[in-house]
Amino acid sequence: MLTQEQTEQYRTQGFCVLERCLSAEDLESLRAECARFIREIEAEMDAQDVDVLDLSHRNKRYFIGGRSRESPVQRAFLFGDLMAEITRAVLGDDVYLFNEQYVVKSADVGMSFGWHQDSGYIGHRHRPYLSCWCALDGMTEENGTVYVLPYDRAGTREMVPHERQEGTNDLVGYDGEDPGIPAIVPAGSIVLFSSCTFHRSAANTTPNMRRVYLAQYSAEPILNREGTRLWNLAEPLWKGARGRVLG
Repeated sequence: MLTQEQTEQYRTQGFCVLERCLSAEDLESLRAECARFIREIEAEMDAQDVDVLDLSHRNKRYFIGGRSRESPVQRAFLFGDLMAEITRAVLGDDVYLFNEQYVVKSADVGMSFGWHQDSGYIGHRHRPYLSCWCALDGMTEENGTVYVLPYDRAGTREMVPHERQEGTNDLVGYDGEDPGIPAIVPAGSIVLFSSCTFHRSAANTTPNMRRVYLAQYSAEPILNREGTRLWNLAEPLWKGARGRVLG
């Protein structure tokens, strides 16, 4: 699935792009689950009489994670052959599902997301993990695609301190002038980047929703700062001598 050139780009610059690698069946099923979970989170907002839950803002953007245990569709994708092949090529013989979430920008008013490293949301030292940014729609600058900042242009491949923005709850770790590299890709593509790669996204100015399914994998269980419990998930996909583990 990954060429030697793509693997080298990921290693040296922190990202690479795989175009049109999701099947039509995966695309449709992941889109349907996305719609179901948006309805659920809006019902939760209604119950609490709020328009903001964590990073989700009603009719603007949605971050919907941690639903894979109730979704056979998500589990089939997360532990399927495609993700198994990609993650092992990048992470090696030990691979764990660390996190999964939908990232959705609503039509016309979808909010932007500032420069950050995914590791910035953990905030303490850990082995960088892999983010698989799966495009469920065709991605353009107009609909708010992801922009990545290669290691050499960011000036670091290490996690740096982030600051929380008032009003959005976003964490931001880079305030330079480099605009980054936009991922202009068709639906079904995957942008791979390290948890220490800076990335951002702009607002969605089109009349259509912009949907992404983000699957994140680590080479070892990631623990809290004290090392006493798991930070999030640690479900094995590949486990050394045991080989492939089916979720």
